[in-house]
Amino acid sequence: MSFVSVNPATGQVLKEFAAMNREQTVAAVAAADAAYAHWRATSLQQRASILLKLADDLRQQAADLARLITCEMGKRLEESQYEIEYCAKIIEFYAHGAADFLADEPMQVADARAYVQFAPLGVLLGVMPWNFPFYQVVRFAAPNLMAGNVVLIKHAANVPQCAARIEQLMHASGIPAGVYTNLFAPTELIESIIADRRVRGVSLTGSERAGAAVAQAAGKNLKRSVLELGGNDPFIVLEDVDVDEVVAAAVKGRMVNAGQSCVASKRFIVVQPLVDRFLAGFKQQLQQLKLGDPLDPTTTLGPLSSEQAARRLQEQVQSALAAGAKLVLGGDRPDRPGAFFNPTILTDVTPDMPTFDSELFGPVATVYAVADEPAAIALANHSSFGLGACVFTRDPE
Repeated sequence: MSFVSVNPATGQVLKEFAAMNREQTVAAVAAADAAYAHWRATSLQQRASILLKLADDLRQQAADLARLITCEMGKRLEESQYEIEYCAKIIEFYAHGAADFLADEPMQVADARAYVQFAPLGVLLGVMPWNFPFYQVVRFAAPNLMAGNVVLIKHAANVPQCAARIEQLMHASGIPAGVYTNLFAPTELIESIIADRRVRGVSLTGSERAGAAVAQAAGKNLKRSVLELGGNDPFIVLEDVDVDEVVAAAVKGRMVNAGQSCVASKRFIVVQPLVDRFLAGFKQQLQQLKLGDPLDPTTTLGPLSSEQAARRLQEQVQSALAAGAKLVLGGDRPDRPGAFFNPTILTDVTPDMPTFDSELFGPVATVYAVADEPAAIALANHSSFGLGACVFTRDPE
């Protein structure tokens, strides 16, 4: 097996990386465990100094790193540039705040001195997704490195260049070997890594299927786990709003990263008096999006992350239409190379359709008309997902 980097806008193979075998992964865990003894003994000031250099390095190399993200997973260049800056800010947040975050918390106990202490755990495994290939790693690694933990990263298979570059940046900033390790490990080795007694916990951001597998392995081995899975976020529109403003927010909320965000707005729930105006404006603005090369600054909608992702989305849309959903816009792929998908709006999606409670990870929106606010809340809560939500109204009370 190898990890293959493919430009989703062109289908061009960019680079390949050999997968690690079982012996190599065991050696990586051993090296991380050995590094932990030294890293946990460093001061917060030492860790902060190293991480702040990492933030500086990200900013200095931002143009090159953003281009790498765009070429490997298809994000528009402007969004990739923002991702790198966001990573630098996250690192600075934890570097500057760690002393307060990790300070002992005194407790009131009669006739004794008691406090809660925050101590590092040891070797942690992070299983990371491709949609924000730098941000997702940084938001896991930065707080854990500041806390004195060491991290192993199993990144998504389709962003190996980003994975390798992050490890290079970590080590160039002064993070010792073993404290941060990129694992080009095949999926079938993840369970054995979690089972290793030296690995103390695992965090995954990804699909429900991947989350279930990691949770099962963590539970079986009594390991701590943190899972951040999919979303089917409701975007509720009440009748006291400016429709034009809300439509602009809806386009941004749905189409960020070509719709490939766990917390992107996906279900647009609009009270009946406004639904026709909202739908007309939403359709008009989505029709104006320009599909194209994500490196071109005039492009406003790039490709999906892979050909597989585009095919999966097309299957979901066709399934909805076959079940009786109404197509307002799009629903297909443009006649051009690359993993592109046209902006799409579906209505008349009902609870008996598979699409109703599925995450559509791409530029596809479902719009629902409801009678009033209680009906909007009921529909928003009629979901197995619970990641995010938003309400548009002039009356927060």
